Amino acid sequence: MPKHLVIVESPTKAKTISRFLGNDYNIVSSYGHVRDLPKSKLGVAVDDDFTPQYIIPTRAKKNVTALTKAGQTADIIYFATDEDREGEAIAWHLVEVMKPEPQKIKRIVFHEITKEAIMAALQNPRLIDLHLVDAQQARRVLDRLVGYELSPFLWKKVARGLSAGRVQSVAVRLIVERERAIHAFTAQEYWTIEGEFSKDKLHFAATLSRWDNKTLNKFDIGNKQQAQDIVTALTTKDWQVGLLNRKPTKRSPLPPFTTSTLQQEANHRLGFSVKQTMMLAQRLYEGRDIGAAGSVGLITYMRTDSVNLANKFIDEARNLIQQNFGANYLTPSPRRYATKSKMAQEAHEAIRPTVAAREPDQLRPYLDPKEYKLYNLIWQRAMASQLPDAQIESTSLEATSGDSQATFKATGQRLVFDGWLRLVPEKMEEKILPSLTVGDALKLTTATPAEHFTEPPARYSEATLVKALEEYGIGRPSTYAPTISTIIDRGYVEKFERRLKPTDLALLVNDLLVEHFPEIVDYQFTANLENQLDAIAEGKQAWKPVIESFYLPFKGHLNSKEQEVTRADVMKERELGPDPKTGLMVKVRIGRYGPYIQLGNGEGDKKPKFASIPRGTNMDEITLPQAQELLALPRQLGAGDDGQEISAGLGRFGPYIKRGSEYRSLKDPDNVLAIDLARAQEIFATQAPPSGTIAELGDDKDGNKIKVKAGRFGAYVTNGTINATIPKDTDPKEVKLEEALEMIAQKIANPHGRRGRKKKE
Repeated sequence: MPKHLVIVESPTKAKTISRFLGNDYNIVSSYGHVRDLPKSKLGVAVDDDFTPQYIIPTRAKKNVTALTKAGQTADIIYFATDEDREGEAIAWHLVEVMKPEPQKIKRIVFHEITKEAIMAALQNPRLIDLHLVDAQQARRVLDRLVGYELSPFLWKKVARGLSAGRVQSVAVRLIVERERAIHAFTAQEYWTIEGEFSKDKLHFAATLSRWDNKTLNKFDIGNKQQAQDIVTALTTKDWQVGLLNRKPTKRSPLPPFTTSTLQQEANHRLGFSVKQTMMLAQRLYEGRDIGAAGSVGLITYMRTDSVNLANKFIDEARNLIQQNFGANYLTPSPRRYATKSKMAQEAHEAIRPTVAAREPDQLRPYLDPKEYKLYNLIWQRAMASQLPDAQIESTSLEATSGDSQATFKATGQRLVFDGWLRLVPEKMEEKILPSLTVGDALKLTTATPAEHFTEPPARYSEATLVKALEEYGIGRPSTYAPTISTIIDRGYVEKFERRLKPTDLALLVNDLLVEHFPEIVDYQFTANLENQLDAIAEGKQAWKPVIESFYLPFKGHLNSKEQEVTRADVMKERELGPDPKTGLMVKVRIGRYGPYIQLGNGEGDKKPKFASIPRGTNMDEITLPQAQELLALPRQLGAGDDGQEISAGLGRFGPYIKRGSEYRSLKDPDNVLAIDLARAQEIFATQAPPSGTIAELGDDKDGNKIKVKAGRFGAYVTNGTINATIPKDTDPKEVKLEEALEMIAQKIANPHGRRGRKKKE
C-alpha cells in the first residue's frame, strides 16, 4: 500500500508524474481549487476584517472526501501544486479542508515535470509560503469586492448582466481610448522623392534627404506641386558619390520566452489567441505521450516573468549547437539574461524545452498541429538565445549634386555570418549597394515623387494589448489570458481581423466608470495595487490593511454615486426621426446586448418594436433609412425548392437565414438586407448546419450551465443533463435564461414530450 500521497492540480500532471515514482507513492489530482468564494453572495465579511467566507463547491465535495480519506492513511502528504501564488493557495486550501497532522505536511515545487526535477523536489520539501497565499487571497478578495459591488451599480444604471472588474475595466479603457484616437485621427499628406542612379552598368535607388542645403523632415514636402517643382530642379543637376560608409553591425538573439512574450509572439506569428496559447502551453507542460517514452513534460512552467535559464539546459543547448552547426556557432561563454521588469515576480525559469535535444520534428508525430507549432516556437527561441550574434555589414551611400544643394541617401545591408538567424526564420532582406568610390560621377536616371498619408494608430491585437498591460504594470502573467477572454465574452470587445474593437456597450460603460469611478480605471492606481500585491507576496506588507485602504473610500464613493447618478444620465439615446409609415419616433438606444433600434414607446401592454444593429456598426452611424430597413426584418425571400419559406433576419448573435426550423449564419460578404432567394438556397445547400453551442445563458440555482445548442433535429436548451427542444416558432438566438429554465422544467414534468398548456385566464 502506498506510503506517500502526492497531490497535483490536474490528472494529466498526475499521470506524467506517476511514471517517475514507485509504488510507495499515490499521485492524485485536486482538479484545481477545492475552495472558493461562493457565487451567490459577496462572500467577504467586510465588517470582520475582510475575512473570506470560503466554501467547497458542489463539484469538488466528492473529490475532497476522497483526498481526505487518502491523506489519513498516508505517512507524508506532498502538496505538489504549481510554483506560483495560485498553486500555493491551492495547497493551503487543501491543508485547510483535509486537516492532516502537521508532521505529514510537505510542500514541494518544480518548474518542469521531469524525473530529475520531481526527485529533487521530493528531497527539498518546504513549508507552505503564507505570504504567497496572502497575496493570492488579497487579489481574490479585491476582485470580488470590485466585481460584486460595482457590477450591480451597472445593472441599475445601464442594463442587467453587465460586469465591472479591477483589471478588465482598465483593459477595456485602453481599447476604448485607442478606438477614439483612431476616430479623431486626421490624415496628413506628405511627399517623398525617390531617385534611380547609375554609373556604367551599376544601379541603385535612393531617397532625397536634403534639399536647398537643409535636411528634409517628414512634412517638409507637403503637396504635389512642391514635389514636382523639386523634381524639375533635380533633373538639371550633375551628381557624384559624396559619401560611402561601410561598418560592421550585429543583431543579437532575443531572450527566451516569458509568459507575456510567448503570448505576444504566438499571437503575432501563429495567430493564436492568448487563451489558446496558454491552453496549449499547459498541455505541453503537464505532459504528452511521445511513443515509447510515455507521458513526459515537454516545457517548463509557462507562467513566469523570468528570462533565466538553468545551467543544465544551457549545457545541453551548447552541446546540441556544436553537434548540429559546428564550433563556430558556439559563443565564447554561455549567454545569461537578466529580467528587466521591476514588477517581475516568482523566481521561475524562462519558458524552455525540458530537454534541449528533443527537437520539434522528433515530436511532430505525437503532437497535434497547434501543439507542434507552439513547441517549435518555444524550442527555437530558447535554443537561439544561446547562439552567436548575426554579423551584418551596413552600408550608407550619399549621392550629392554638384552645387551641394541636394543629397539622396541609400542604405544597404549584407549578412556576413548568420549566427542565430540560422535557426530562427527571421526575415532580413539583404540590399547590396554597388561598389563605388567617393567622387565617382553618377547619373540621375529618374526622380519620382511619391504621395503618402499618415496613418491612424492601429487597433490593439491580443499581442499588443498584453504588451500594453505589461508596460503599464497592470495584471500579471496569470491574469492576461482570463482578462482578455472576459472582456470578449462579456460583450465589451469584438474581434475584427484579429484586432480588438470596443462595442458601443464598452464605450458607454467606460465613460461611466471614467467619469464616476476614475480610480477604478486609472492606470497608475491599478498598477500601484499590483505592486502592493507583490509586496504582500514578499512578506513586506500585510494583506488586510491593503484591502481596507482600498475598500473603505471605494464603498463610500459608490454609495454617494448610487444616489447621485440616474439611469437617464447614463443611457445614450439618439432620435433619428419619425417613421414615414407610422409617424412613430425611431430611436437608437443601448441595452445589455448592445445598441438597438426602437420604434415608438409602446402603448399600454403593447411593447414597441425593436431591431438589432449589425455587428461592427456603431450606433452613432445609423441613419433613418437604414433603421427602417432593419425594423422591416425578417425579410421573406420566398419559397425554396421544397416549398418551405425562407427568411433573412438579424438576431442577438448576428444575421441569419431561416428555413423551417433550420438556421444558417450569414457572414461577409453576404448582407442580410440584400441577400436573395437564390443565394439563400445556395447557402443551405453548401453549408452544414451549425453544431455545438449557440449561446451560454448563465447558471441555474444548482450551478449548472444553461446552454442553447444545435442538434440533429433542431435547436434545444440543456442544463447538461436534461435537453429540451426549442419550439419551431422561437428563434434559438433570442432565447433568454428564464425561458430556457421554463423549457427544462416542462421537460422534467413531461419527459415524454407532451407539453401541457395553461388555459388563458
